Formats: sequence, C-alpha cells, structure tokens
Amino acid sequence: MIQIGVIGAGSCDEKVSKMAEAVGAGIAKKNATLICGGLGGVMEAASKGCKAAGGQTIGILPGKQKEDANQYIDHIIVTSMGHARNAIIAQSCDALIAVDGEYGTLSEIALSLKMGKPVVTLGSKWDIEDTWVAASPEDAVEISMRLILTK
Repeated sequence: MIQIGVIGAGSCDEKVSKMAEAVGAGIAKKNATLICGGLGGVMEAASKGCKAAGGQTIGILPGKQKEDANQYIDHIIVTSMGHARNAIIAQSCDALIAVDGEYGTLSEIALSLKMGKPVVTLGSKWDIEDTWVAASPEDAVEISMRLILTK
C-alpha cells in the first residue's frame, strides 16, 4: 500500500484549500492512502478531496483527543506529542507533498529529507534543496508516484 503525506498549515485561504483538495483527490485516484496531521487547513482540505474521490485517510494528531480530528479522517492516531508528531508523519509516508505551508510544514520537510523520503512542494514560499517543485496538484501527485515507484 502506497502512503502519501500531505503537509501544510492548519489554516489556509481558499486558493490553497482548493490546491490541497485536488491533491487529496489525486492521491485517492492513484489508490494510495493519504496521511496528514488530521486537523484543519491544508490537512482538512486534502482529506476532504481524498474522501470525495473514494480514498482512505489517516490523521496523526498532535494532541490527546481523537475528537480533534477533522471529519474526513478514517483512521485517527492520537500522539499527545505536539509538533514531535511530525516525525511520525514523515516516517510513515512513502513520499510527502507540501502544499504552501508555514514553519511546521518546513520542519516536516526537513525531517522527511533527513529520513530519505521524497518531498514535492506545491505553492511553497521556500526554495529547498532536494525537493521537487510541482506546477499543479495533479503534477504533485504524478511526481510523488513516479518517485515512489522508481525507488
């Protein structure tokens, strides 16, 4: 089973939300499972897109309560680890797609690269060595799948 992480800020504007939703839908269409932090913003939008396209979602929560997960999460993992849960997200994925993002996203990108995981960025404000830059949500999913399948 292929697992693709979608990372990004816990709150976002409509443009970023639509990109994340399209990424989630693309992951489902590739029969991959979406892993995210399980909360709002990019995480919720990607999960929504994945569910709408018939996919499965896993949310790895930073807090203590499974009720904190967004409504589109199928499998909830409660960590009570705060931002340290980013390491679990990075390790659990075959590739990660960073949609826009803030400093928490940047930490997930760094952890993922350190762990040897491919990272694709979409709408990022950072130019990060060893990441792949996608031009669209569909491109982000295609690049991720290619990197996973050619490992």
